[in-house]
Amino acid sequence: MNTTLRNDQELGGESRRVEYRVQGLSCPNCTREMQEEIQRLEHGQDASLLYNSGRLLINPAVDLQQVERILKGDGATLIKPDPGSPDGASAAAVAGSVEGRTATETGSAGEPEEHESRLGLWLLVLAAVMYGVTFVPAVPGAVGIGLDLAAIAISGYSTFLRGLRNLIRLKFNMDTLMTVALTGAVIIGEWKEATLVAILFGLNELLEGYGMSRARRSLSALLEAAPKEAVVVRDGRESVVPIAQLKVADVVLVRAGEKIPSDGTVLEGTSAVNEAAITGESIPVTKRPGQPVFGGSVNSEGLLRIRIDKPYEDSSLAKIMHLVQEAQDKKTPTELFIDRFAKGYTPAIMILAALVILVPPLLFGQPWMKWVYEGLAILIVGCPCALVLSSPIALVSGMTRCARLGVLVKGGVHLEQLGKVNAIAFDKTGTLTKGQPEVQREIAYDPQRLYAVAAALESGSMHPLAAAVVRHVAARSGGDERPQPAGLVTLPGVGLSAEVDGVRCFVGSEALLAQLSLGGEEQARVAEDLARLKSEGLTVVLAAESARVLGLFGLADELRPEAPDVVRALHRAGVARTVMLTGDHAAAAQGIAARSGVTEWHAGLLPEQKVAHIQALAGRGTVAMVGDGINDAPALAAADLGIAMGQGTDSAVETADIVLMQDHLGQLPSAIRIARRAGRIIAWNIGLSLSLKLIALLLTIPGWLTLWIAVMSDMGATIIVTLLGLTILLGKDPKTLDPHVRPIKDSN
Repeated sequence: MNTTLRNDQELGGESRRVEYRVQGLSCPNCTREMQEEIQRLEHGQDASLLYNSGRLLINPAVDLQQVERILKGDGATLIKPDPGSPDGASAAAVAGSVEGRTATETGSAGEPEEHESRLGLWLLVLAAVMYGVTFVPAVPGAVGIGLDLAAIAISGYSTFLRGLRNLIRLKFNMDTLMTVALTGAVIIGEWKEATLVAILFGLNELLEGYGMSRARRSLSALLEAAPKEAVVVRDGRESVVPIAQLKVADVVLVRAGEKIPSDGTVLEGTSAVNEAAITGESIPVTKRPGQPVFGGSVNSEGLLRIRIDKPYEDSSLAKIMHLVQEAQDKKTPTELFIDRFAKGYTPAIMILAALVILVPPLLFGQPWMKWVYEGLAILIVGCPCALVLSSPIALVSGMTRCARLGVLVKGGVHLEQLGKVNAIAFDKTGTLTKGQPEVQREIAYDPQRLYAVAAALESGSMHPLAAAVVRHVAARSGGDERPQPAGLVTLPGVGLSAEVDGVRCFVGSEALLAQLSLGGEEQARVAEDLARLKSEGLTVVLAAESARVLGLFGLADELRPEAPDVVRALHRAGVARTVMLTGDHAAAAQGIAARSGVTEWHAGLLPEQKVAHIQALAGRGTVAMVGDGINDAPALAAADLGIAMGQGTDSAVETADIVLMQDHLGQLPSAIRIARRAGRIIAWNIGLSLSLKLIALLLTIPGWLTLWIAVMSDMGATIIVTLLGLTILLGKDPKTLDPHVRPIKDSN
């Protein structure tokens, strides 16, 4: 099935558009021109023909026969659904949800395209053999001309027919240029050069199609994790339902080797779950009852009973699929500039060629045939193919490579920005740190009594500091049986009080000291130890009886193990400034900043103060902000580039331009390197395309431009930019290491 329905909310109301797959789009420039034609049809004003993803979004009221006629003019085909097919039925079930598309739908147009590519390749090989035979001395001239004509017909017929239709309609694009050039070369008897033009243009089209198709297929491969059905348990019965019919609180069974249908929580069972499709992590994660799981991840071992927490269209995988699909078609400033340039460029080339043909013979008495030949060469040089392909293949390849690492880039414009980043600001809690306090230091005056009192009182609290103290005491005391507190009382803003073994005890902040009856010497000792722990940036929890302090715990948010290596790798990748912004107090911030290696830090910040710092950084270059909480959303939006931790809050993930689907920073340096590489390749492609065209055009001044040179400068440039864009997909992806086992290593 190759179509889904989608509800697009417009500012002025609702516009329901149908999405079709389109096969055979030849180039971005031609796609843009066809989109403009479709938009001129009745009800077609909001139509979008998207080259990168091969999709057409269109109002269902538009006459499809006219759309097909427009597409056919460029050799493209609209893939229609079969209403009676199971996939067609499932489309109805997910009407209005672009996330409902499955991997089958995404890639189903691939087989016809591959068949056509193979056929085109064989025809080109046959044409090349015929062309080669014409150079054999024993072949008579008339036979050679016949072979040239046959080779032109085999390799260039589709281009010629498209160009002829365009010429009749006075539509000037690269097919028109090629048709005029081929016709002119045949008329003036340049058989061999005309044949070479046709063969190389055919090869060029084949490589263009392969390049974009390869980038699309690589991206589609990321979406193959999409589950199709789920085994639901209702009223004690098991039934298989499409994932679109899943509801919140449904209970599903997932057996070994099956995909988890949507985000949920494990109710029963323990198993290793492969989350690579979501996070990029290749090592399966052990899941037990009570732990969350992602839709699209694979159950590797035993049977899991899972409660569905989100309908499929709101699941992590569906969001990724939707964002990746949308990301392909967001045009960058570079692409928009090239589109505007190409729009006026082709007619300008036609005018220039006409002037070259007419001016020298009419004004200077030059021979007609020589300047007709030069004008035809200019038409070939003038094809904007290489220029318009300079950017999209490289961008889609870069986004695909990042997605394979678990770094979701929401559009080509954001990939371009990522490649230009020279400053990165980090939130502290949950980004550079784990977001979970741990006991870092302990001062025990009576260890045995300290552990008993702390465990008894803190086990009844839900506060994160209390949970950290309980974990620490359990590890130190070996899980000894804890006494039961009596008369537990909450002291607002201070802590807890209860009787333990008949003695009134307290656990809480240093404000408890005001409620204790301490001797002067002990009070001085405790105050000194308190000051020392606080100077280290630690938050202090103390345990005491009425007349004595039992001990102190110094807690801090634990630094992520990979953070220092990531910061060093960012500096090596060309990020000059790394800045930590936090609402925490200065002593805690200073400790984390020193251990993580960031170049500067700012503490005690409110959300609006973080925004002010981001704006100040933006004044000195391109700045990215990395965060994970609700309070980070304003700063993420204010930065040139917002980067969210995938396990962060929904508001941070929605606001961000890039999402790190792992729960760590390990692949951020690799993503920046990929973005910088994509940016370099785009710059090389544009420079190469324009330089070769300029050199070829300058050769017309002395009359040295030949069809051979014209073909090599244009087709050669197109082939080179296509292959350079695909190089981003090559090479082994850096391995995502578990930061809890060993540090993330810097990788190229």
